[in-house]
Amino acid sequence: MNEKTKFALGIVAAALPLGALADGLLRAAPWDLNFAVWMAVFVAALALLARWRPAALAGSGRWFFLPLLVFSAAFAWRDSPALKMLNLLGLLVTLSLVVLRAQGGRLREAGLAEYALGSVIAALNAALGMLPVLSSDLEWKEIFSDGWSKRSVAIGRGLLLAVPLLLLFGGLFVAADAVFEGIVREALHLNFPEIISHFFFAAFCAWAVAGFLRGTLLGKEREFALARRFEFPALGMIEMAIVLGSLDALFLGFVVVQLRYFFGGAELVQMTTGLTYAEYARRGFFELVAVAALVLPLLLAMHWLLKKDDSAGERIFRGLAAAQIAMLFVIMASALERMRLYQSEYGLTEECLYPTAFMAWLAVVFVWFVVTVLRGRRKHFAFGALVAGYLLIGALQLLNPDALIARANIARALAGKSFDARYAGHLSADAAPVLAKSLPALGPGVVSPSDRCALAARIIKRWSPAEGVGWRRWSLGRARAIEAVRENAAALTVLACSENKE
Repeated sequence: MNEKTKFALGIVAAALPLGALADGLLRAAPWDLNFAVWMAVFVAALALLARWRPAALAGSGRWFFLPLLVFSAAFAWRDSPALKMLNLLGLLVTLSLVVLRAQGGRLREAGLAEYALGSVIAALNAALGMLPVLSSDLEWKEIFSDGWSKRSVAIGRGLLLAVPLLLLFGGLFVAADAVFEGIVREALHLNFPEIISHFFFAAFCAWAVAGFLRGTLLGKEREFALARRFEFPALGMIEMAIVLGSLDALFLGFVVVQLRYFFGGAELVQMTTGLTYAEYARRGFFELVAVAALVLPLLLAMHWLLKKDDSAGERIFRGLAAAQIAMLFVIMASALERMRLYQSEYGLTEECLYPTAFMAWLAVVFVWFVVTVLRGRRKHFAFGALVAGYLLIGALQLLNPDALIARANIARALAGKSFDARYAGHLSADAAPVLAKSLPALGPGVVSPSDRCALAARIIKRWSPAEGVGWRRWSLGRARAIEAVRENAAALTVLACSENKE
C-alpha cells in the first residue's frame, strides 16, 4: 500500500470519529464546553496527521495551533453570544490561514487578497475535498488486496449463518420470558427520522473535516500572489489625486464642523440643530464608524491600483493619504465623544461597546498603515492587522463586556441616572454575578419596585440550577452565574416575592 493511500486512510480514520463526536457534542446548543472539546480533538487530529507531512505546517504554521486552542477554549469561558461570534470568526480566519500556509502562502508577507483567497480555498476544501479522497487518493485495489477479498467473503458467509440462528434462539427467549420480551421490543422500537437526522449531521461533519484535512495536508502548493497572475488596470497620478483630493476636501469640511461643536458645546448644537446633545450624539456615531471602516479598504485599493513606476504619484498618494488619516482621527475622536455623551445619557449597551472596540482596532490599524504602506512596506500590513484583530478579541475576553456593561449601568443608577432593568435582564451569564450582588443596593429611590422585582425574578429564573442541562452546555460564565444566584438567593427571593405581592 503506497504512502498516499495510507495517508488518505488516516484522514478518513480521523474524520469519521470526529463526525460521530460532532453529532454527540455539537447538536446541543448553545455551544459551550461541547464545542471546546470537539475543537480540541480536531486540533489534536490535525497535529497528528501533520506529523506525516511536516512541511505543510512547518515554521509559522505551527503557531496557529495556539489561536485555534485559545478561541476554542473561550467558548467554555464566556457566555456572551457576541463574544462567541467573535471567537468563531477568529477560528474561521485561523483555519483559512492554516490552509494558506499549507499550500505555499507566506503569511507574514501575504496581502489581504491572498488572505481572502485562502478563505475561499478553505471553504472549497471543506465542501469538495472529500471527492478526490474517494476518487484518486484511495487506491481501492490495494486496500482490498492481500486477502481482503477472501476475508470479506468469509465475513459474509458468517453473517448468513449467524442471522437465522439469532432469530431462532431470540424468538424462543422472547417467548420464554416477558421481561426479556419487553427489552427486545424497546430495543427494536427505533425512531427512524431521528436516526436519519443523526446520520446526516455526522456524515456532513465528517465530510467537511475530511475535506479540510485533505486540502491542508495533501493539497498542492499554489501561487497566491494575485498581482503576478492577473493584470489589473492601473491608476495614474491625476485620477488618484482627483479621488483622494476631493475626499480630503470633504473630510476637511466635516472636521471644521466637528471642531465647532467640540468648542461650542451643547448650546451650539441645540441652537443649530434643534437636538439635545445626547440626541445629536446618538444620531451620528454609527455613521462615523462606517466612514472609518470604509476609508481603510479605499486607501488600500487606491495604493494597489497606483502605477508602481510613478514615483511622483507615490509621493502625492502618501501626502493625500496621510492628510485623510489625520482628519479621520479627528472624526473618530468626534465619534468617541458622541459615544461618551450617549452613554452618559442612555447607558452602556453591547451595540455601543463593540463598535467602539472595532473603532479602537481601526485606530491601531491606521497607525500600522502609516508605518507600513506609506513607507513602502505594504507586504507587512495584512499580518499586522491580523495580529491586532487577535489581540482585540483576546482583550474583549479579558474585559468581559457583559459584566462591564452591568457595572457601568449600575454605577449610573446609583448616581441618579436611569437604569434599564429589562435590558440588564437580557444580558448573558457573564453579567449575572454583578447583577445578583448589586441588585439589593438598588433601592426604590434608584430603580422602580416593579423593575427591581422583574429583574430579580428573571435572574433567579435564568441562572438557577436547571435539570437536564448536561456537561456539554457547561461554561465558566454560566457556572459563576449559578453560584452567584445561589449565594444571593435569599436576597433575590425576597426582592422578587415581596414586590410581586405588592
